[in-house]
Amino acid sequence: MRLQKLLANLHDFTEKGNANPFVTSLEMDSREVEKGSLFFCIEGSTYDGHLFASDAVAKGAVAVIVEKDVEISGPVIKVKNTRRAMAVLADAFYGHPTHQLHLIGVTGTNGKTSISHIIEEIFKEAGEKTGLIGTMYTKIGDKTIETKNTTPESVMLQKYFYQMKKERVKTVVMEVSSHAIDIGRVHGCDFNIAVFSNLTQDHLDYHQTINEYRRVKGLLFASLGNRFDGDKPKFAVLNNDDPASEEYGRSTSATIITYGIQQEADVMASNIRMTASGTEFDLITPFGSYGVKMKLIGLFSVYNVLAAIATSIISRISITTIISAVEKIKGVPGRFEIVNKGQNFSVIVDYAHTPDSLENVLKTVKQFSKGKIFVVIGCGGDRDRSKRPIMASIATKLADVPIFTSDNPRSEDPFHILKEMEAGVEGNSYISIADREKAIYYAISNAADNDIIVIAGKGHETYQIIGNKIYTFDDRLVAARAIKELT
Repeated sequence: MRLQKLLANLHDFTEKGNANPFVTSLEMDSREVEKGSLFFCIEGSTYDGHLFASDAVAKGAVAVIVEKDVEISGPVIKVKNTRRAMAVLADAFYGHPTHQLHLIGVTGTNGKTSISHIIEEIFKEAGEKTGLIGTMYTKIGDKTIETKNTTPESVMLQKYFYQMKKERVKTVVMEVSSHAIDIGRVHGCDFNIAVFSNLTQDHLDYHQTINEYRRVKGLLFASLGNRFDGDKPKFAVLNNDDPASEEYGRSTSATIITYGIQQEADVMASNIRMTASGTEFDLITPFGSYGVKMKLIGLFSVYNVLAAIATSIISRISITTIISAVEKIKGVPGRFEIVNKGQNFSVIVDYAHTPDSLENVLKTVKQFSKGKIFVVIGCGGDRDRSKRPIMASIATKLADVPIFTSDNPRSEDPFHILKEMEAGVEGNSYISIADREKAIYYAISNAADNDIIVIAGKGHETYQIIGNKIYTFDDRLVAARAIKELT
């Protein structure tokens, strides 16, 4: 596409150079620039893309988009906000791909990954080719692509959507983080359905207050638009048991579909029965009641499934197909994932890294525990410090053997993080082992028959960030190795 044709989508900019080269790609990382690229200078928290404008031109960028003055040869387009301009131009460059996709966005503190995967499995059961964008990876059909953020930057998002459209994907399910909403990564995404899981304390290092965090989440529902379109109707799927849903319902003109367990809702679960091998419940829908027997465990899993079922119903998938898919799902990697190497005790790895998610996992385990409950838990460095003593308090109240350790300490001293956790549990019994591998080994070496070990916080992650280095580390593999060596 010619530069001037692309720039016609912007309405407030100044241009130096007035050239009209052919743009072959859009990039915000100077290392990815090649001949024909249009380079966006994005100022982030750890780097400023303006410092790499000359590098981008040297590598072949035909023009740069800036919000600050730069001294380079070649066309320079200056805008008020490069992120906003990037979202607008990426959407135009790739031909507005979400206009032709059934796009489902899932937001909330906990459950985004599980809900997204459950929805994907239901649509696959219905015979559709799907796309998935989230914390663990991006998928186009059966092809998996590694991703760095829960919600990628707009230029990469639109590229994925374009690729999905080319691959004849019809439905895309995407996790939408509050950070992504706030900085505009999802600008230009034409969502059909926005799904809300729950809202509890998290990311206060970024949002500062829970009220601001709640407000930002609500922008996804407000962005569903103010038009009633028969060809592409908009829906908000809200958890009626979470108080934030009332605010989000007021924020949107979309049709509202509710789900829940405690409060009256359009899609509900009743008569819930839980065991160590699965969960059964009666599914109540506007079309009748149905028995569901699934392999997923825990009340939080019931909520996740209800969100996925409500989303699938309004997407016109049959109830029989929905239930068939739900009953086949064995789980999501790193979400209540069992590590079984023949030992006489249970080991569960879960991504629980917020107070609410940790409490949910431990309460679920208590329902079928016949022995002691161990929990290995840490808190991430350079993240919300206020939740550290809360997480520790939950661990000491709900586990018999709480073991505090490192998560991803990043630039912080792991021992300082542990001290802040310990401040919330004065007078209670706990063990602190800064080395995460040693903490896992300690739990496994001390477990007896019928005990349950919960290794929480990192789930599917295959790395640990210490200082400015990334090390290979997978809770599941470490636990499996410890079981083999110690039992």
